[in-house]
Amino acid sequence: MRFQTTASPHIAPNSEVGRLMRQVLLALVPGTAIAIGFFGWGVLINILLAVAAGLAAEALMLALRRRPLRPFLLDGSVVVTAWLLAVCLPPLAPWWLPVVGIVFAVVVAKHLYGGLGYNLFNPAMVGYVVLLISFPREMTQWMLPHGVAAASLSLPEALGVVFTGQLPVGLGWDALSGATPLNAYKTETGQGHPLSTIQQAPTFGWLGGAGWEWVAAGWLLGGLWMIWRKVISWRIPVTMLGAFGLLALGFHLYDAERFASPLFHLFSGGAMLGAFFIATDPVSGSTTQRGQLIFGAGIGVLEYFIRTFAGYPDGVAFAVLLMNIAAPLIDHYTPARVFGREAGRP
Repeated sequence: MRFQTTASPHIAPNSEVGRLMRQVLLALVPGTAIAIGFFGWGVLINILLAVAAGLAAEALMLALRRRPLRPFLLDGSVVVTAWLLAVCLPPLAPWWLPVVGIVFAVVVAKHLYGGLGYNLFNPAMVGYVVLLISFPREMTQWMLPHGVAAASLSLPEALGVVFTGQLPVGLGWDALSGATPLNAYKTETGQGHPLSTIQQAPTFGWLGGAGWEWVAAGWLLGGLWMIWRKVISWRIPVTMLGAFGLLALGFHLYDAERFASPLFHLFSGGAMLGAFFIATDPVSGSTTQRGQLIFGAGIGVLEYFIRTFAGYPDGVAFAVLLMNIAAPLIDHYTPARVFGREAGRP
């Protein structure tokens, strides 16, 4: 008599992709809601465009690869990738920007590597870096937060700008957009201006950039919730933010008028988003416990040096992609302890 056999593992896992992705999406809500409140409807428009284009690209690639559509389209992984990419883009970006970014992320960074679970690099960050290098003007046209901007746009006005590129009559880009706090900090300190003078500008808040600090707090809240729910491990976020903050503290103590404080760095730009939602990608990151500590610390170190000394004001995407390359090597040299083997014996 022949019995039905299955391949290992024989114990059902405690979670599945769809459930995990839904929890990640829930964790993204606080930061996204705060971002919409400070930077307008363009944030939501970016998300909707990226999600729609991402699902279409996913369906096309699955059809070409002769894979079933329903399980992969409904597991939420594409929605998470699109959402993460969208919140990294400037509000009121032209409609084609999130579409091009997510299509590249899904087609090239995900499916050309074999699909879900096989991608070497974080797809959202691949799409972001491609856009940043290819379309630098569109990627640096950030909106000023409400309370600092001279005007704000309604949802119909924001839709008109995204799809036509035309602002309402009598309104110019100077009233809506400006340099981000990180960009202003990098440019002004590079010209020799003291930090105490730079931070008197209205775009700077209590801890980081005005508006940006509250968005970062939203990402932090969602990230802590994911750790509490055991959706992600604490190791990568803690070591990434710890290494990042310690470096910032050291340079700040060395020259406080040139190097910003750790709180400014942590609550400006994409540090919190990167630590909890991007670096913790279970596919492209390190998987061993010791490896995750090294992986997270490496991202933090690279992020600080790119922010401070390289040509980009924020370095999360580049730091994550560089450490994605190193993740297999890190895992190779930090294997988990084999159960049943005595200490000191091979």
